[in-house]
Amino acid sequence: MRGEASLQGGRSQRPAARPARMVLPSLKLQELIQEIRGAKTQAQEREVIQKECAHIRAAFREAGAPQRHRQLAKLLYVHMLGYPAHFGQMECLKLIASPRFTDKRVGYLGAMLLLDERQDAHLLITNSIKNDLNQGTQPVQGLALCTLSTMGSAEMCRDLANEVERLLVRPSPYIRKKAVLAAVHMIRKVPELSDIFLPPCIQLLHERHHGILMGTITLITVLCEQNPAALTHFQQVVPQLVQILRTLVTSGYSAEHSVAGVSDPFLQVQVLRLLRILGRNHEESSEAMNDMLAQVATNTDTSRNAGNAVLYETVLTIVDIRSASGLRVLAVNILGRFLLNSDKNIRYVALTSLLRLVQSDHSAVQRHRPTVVECLRESDATLSRRALELSLALVNSSNIRSMTQELQGFLESCPVDLRADCASGILLAAERFAPTKRWHIDTIMQVLTMAGAHVRDDAVANLTQLIGGAEELHSYSVHRLYSALAADISQQPLVQVAAWCIGEYGDLLLSGMCEDTEPLQVQEEEVLALLERVLQSHLSLPATRAYALTALMKLSTRLQGDNNRIRQIVSIYGSCLDIELQQRAVEYNALFRKYDHMRSAILEKMPLAEHGGPQEDEPGEDKEEPCSPNKEVQSPSEPPTSNLLDLLDLLDGASGDTQPSPALDLTPGDSLLHLLDLPSNTPSLVPIPGLKVFDREGLQMTLSFIRPPETPVLLLITATTINTSKSDVTHFVCQAAVPKSFQLQLQVPSGDIVPAQGGPPITQVLKVLNPNKAPLRMRLRLTYDHSGKSVQEIIEVKDFPPDTWQ
Repeated sequence: MRGEASLQGGRSQRPAARPARMVLPSLKLQELIQEIRGAKTQAQEREVIQKECAHIRAAFREAGAPQRHRQLAKLLYVHMLGYPAHFGQMECLKLIASPRFTDKRVGYLGAMLLLDERQDAHLLITNSIKNDLNQGTQPVQGLALCTLSTMGSAEMCRDLANEVERLLVRPSPYIRKKAVLAAVHMIRKVPELSDIFLPPCIQLLHERHHGILMGTITLITVLCEQNPAALTHFQQVVPQLVQILRTLVTSGYSAEHSVAGVSDPFLQVQVLRLLRILGRNHEESSEAMNDMLAQVATNTDTSRNAGNAVLYETVLTIVDIRSASGLRVLAVNILGRFLLNSDKNIRYVALTSLLRLVQSDHSAVQRHRPTVVECLRESDATLSRRALELSLALVNSSNIRSMTQELQGFLESCPVDLRADCASGILLAAERFAPTKRWHIDTIMQVLTMAGAHVRDDAVANLTQLIGGAEELHSYSVHRLYSALAADISQQPLVQVAAWCIGEYGDLLLSGMCEDTEPLQVQEEEVLALLERVLQSHLSLPATRAYALTALMKLSTRLQGDNNRIRQIVSIYGSCLDIELQQRAVEYNALFRKYDHMRSAILEKMPLAEHGGPQEDEPGEDKEEPCSPNKEVQSPSEPPTSNLLDLLDLLDGASGDTQPSPALDLTPGDSLLHLLDLPSNTPSLVPIPGLKVFDREGLQMTLSFIRPPETPVLLLITATTINTSKSDVTHFVCQAAVPKSFQLQLQVPSGDIVPAQGGPPITQVLKVLNPNKAPLRMRLRLTYDHSGKSVQEIIEVKDFPPDTWQ
């Protein structure tokens, strides 16, 4: 007690010493894992890791610290959790250079995890790996080969290729297997090393060791993919590969590698893949494996997925090589059985493979059309989408009616994300294989009725062009479209086509004469009220209102009654907030007031389009010739009258010197329209030098000019478009606009697809009337699809040749 009192007294007489900082001992790996897993929050976890990383750094700095590999092992665990561990890279190099196996094992593991080609440090271990490959024990050689296979760069592969090639023929199966895998990595990194590994591969194919054989087949596959010379070299081993496959099918290679009763499916799949590469475009090799492929296809058990995997690989091999026709039919039938499988993954694989085969083996795939159509009703969206793609690919001239009916039934109930693809597919199939014009019109109308909001932008133009070119169906079309419009005004493309058709052929609608539809008596007031309803509906798009307004304007020349109601409606939209509608209304008002004597001529019916399509045959007949109507003379959203009045005014206001021309002193139907309809082959035409106006990504447009000498105010412009790129240009549409002192008419283009590689060009004639002989300016708008993307280009053309106008 006295001692304690004395001690306490002594402490009270001297200042208290600062307590020494306690350093927590470093944790073992198992303790570190427990501490991290026991952390309640992420902050606690970071605190534990930061403290332990400080201990690890301190241990690395100590020159003679024992058990350094344990510190690196803890750091590797921290790295796997996503925390920075780059400061351990040099420690990996030190442990690899150590003579102790325990150090090398962790060092090589650290090199595989922490080093790659982005760090220069990985090159420093090349000598260590080379020494271990040449002088190390089998476990050390295995570690070096694994590390080389994981993170070996191109430089390391070149430096160590000879060492790996020598290890391929070592007696130890363990080392040979590792060396084969290292060789696979080297070939993928440096393809020019292929020649080094060609000689030992054929010898390795005689191996009975499963791992070596599997790795050898993988190595040969990579060699054939990387080097055409190797492909020729290994075609001599096709009989040996066929024998290996026969052994697998008949007696099995090793029972321990069988899966669900199927003999070594992994090795079978690897052999089939290699046979597919060797037999592609090689008649002799394909013939050598045909019988064996037929045996595999007929004897493989399909009750388990392992057997289905082998069968699927067999089908791919049959398809890729030059197999016999009967064998290809067998492959398609296997895929057809896959369609009946309850596993959705197998059905998806079958649909994808059949879609690939439909072009080369169309008749064989057609046998499974009912099953494919059944797959449209799958609840899985990926399955139904793939089934839709295959169903559309199966449509041809002989089944167009039945397949369209099935696809329309699917369209009615399909998911929203598939409606656009389904609708577009039906329209394209109908355009290609339509047996009659009437059937084609009915099909497009049905699609627009069910999925009008999901169709492509050119659907309206295609249908209006199709109706306009079928004079015998004008009355039928206008009656059908009027009934559809009266029932539903929500489907905008349908409303646009109906408004266009009513405007063009309203007189046929009011006459009520149509033998193909039920009797329909329509009054003028009903037609005007319906179009006014479209104008006032909140569902109508601006383009739809433009169609309706133009239709009302056209009806002013087709109805027998008073036009006061039409004039009132048009005048209302003269103050509309929408600039497009306002401009239309103002110009239509001008027609009523200032140019009323020209109104009938300007708003007369569109001329019949000249195109070759199927004639109106008996309803039950199917023709082989596809119906391919030409595109609309104007853009899909332009009513036809805008050709003469230039209602869109794409020039957005010309300069001040471009004033509207005064009214020409012409009566309706006089020489103005005669001039615009002047044929392009008029004799004694004056040629003018051409002008290239567009050149981008292989698509080029050139304008050529001809001015008839007897009509100096008329200029004929031919726009010629060619495509020198490697992919087709589709859905090509050319629109044009000129100042208001000119009048413009676009003729029907020769097509809407510009073939690749300088194929046949598209041509289109533009007729420009220039009463004032003013300098010509023009704006062109090109829209098209190219290389998977939609393109729109605006071109200003000002520098016309000097001889364009006298």
